[in-house]
Amino acid sequence: MRAWFDLTNSPHVLVLRPLIRALQEDGHEVSVTARDFAQTVALCERFGIDCDVIGRHRGARLGAKAIGLADRSFELYKYARKKHFDIAIGHGSNDISVAAKLLRVPAATMFDYEWAKVQHNVNCRLCAAVVVPEAIPPERLYPYGAKGKLQRYEGLKEEYYLSDFEPDPAVLDELSLDPSQPIAVVRTPPSVSLYHRFENDLFADVLLTLREQAQTVVLPRVDAQRAELARTGGFIVPEQAIDAQSLIAYSDLVVSAGGTMNREAVALGTPVFTTFEGRLGAVDERLIAENRLHQLTSAAAISITKRTPGITQDRTRRNPRDLLALALAPLAPR
Repeated sequence: MRAWFDLTNSPHVLVLRPLIRALQEDGHEVSVTARDFAQTVALCERFGIDCDVIGRHRGARLGAKAIGLADRSFELYKYARKKHFDIAIGHGSNDISVAAKLLRVPAATMFDYEWAKVQHNVNCRLCAAVVVPEAIPPERLYPYGAKGKLQRYEGLKEEYYLSDFEPDPAVLDELSLDPSQPIAVVRTPPSVSLYHRFENDLFADVLLTLREQAQTVVLPRVDAQRAELARTGGFIVPEQAIDAQSLIAYSDLVVSAGGTMNREAVALGTPVFTTFEGRLGAVDERLIAENRLHQLTSAAAISITKRTPGITQDRTRRNPRDLLALALAPLAPR
């Protein structure tokens, strides 16, 4: 079998890595394309994933996104048209869904946040399988064209791709962190600018509060955020892709405006706050109800308690081959 994976953002490397490896271990031919955005390419290098870099992020404006989708989808079409792939798999990648449809290659899409309406209207309609956590009510996905295509899995996607993970203390030396002192990890919001609303921005207040309480490692998404953090000072900002999962495991608190890092902290047993200001998805709704994830509405609520360094709580480990089986569902009738 010839399988094609497309990686368009940093978390996708983590999610799809064990699926890529499983297929390779089984003797299948696997090709990987990656978009030059955030730490996607750097993480591919770190995990030894051989990828062809195609395209870049075009910005947050809807028009730019539309142009980017058209351009990169066509580039992927040209890349794949003579490769005769049997299956195409992406995690929220519209580009591979469009290219695969043009090539008549059966495709599977994966995601765990249901309110990205534009993205899901493309992927769910074009793909033959929609792989999602069972926490998401199916009726939330039917308007996107997912009815009859859903392949649902138990738990968090992070419990699958972290199944073989054990924390490595080398990341502490790499970042010059003292494990005897409190450590906080912060993931910036998706927006490019952090400090244009510095006076009244919750996330900015969180950064200032953490800077006074702990060794604070900030993981920016884009170079503009990195530059603003450097101007503010007082934070540890890695210059390259790091072992973020080990850092989370050795940390005392995680604060993130995104989703994947929050759920990694949940999976690894590290206390975690979300500052996400959009509409909560079903996965986070459940985690908050179970008191495994906490919503932060004021920086004053932050209080860091030093945990035993390097010790993670017992956690659920799930077999990533179960996810792979769901993603390969379009091939089942064959």
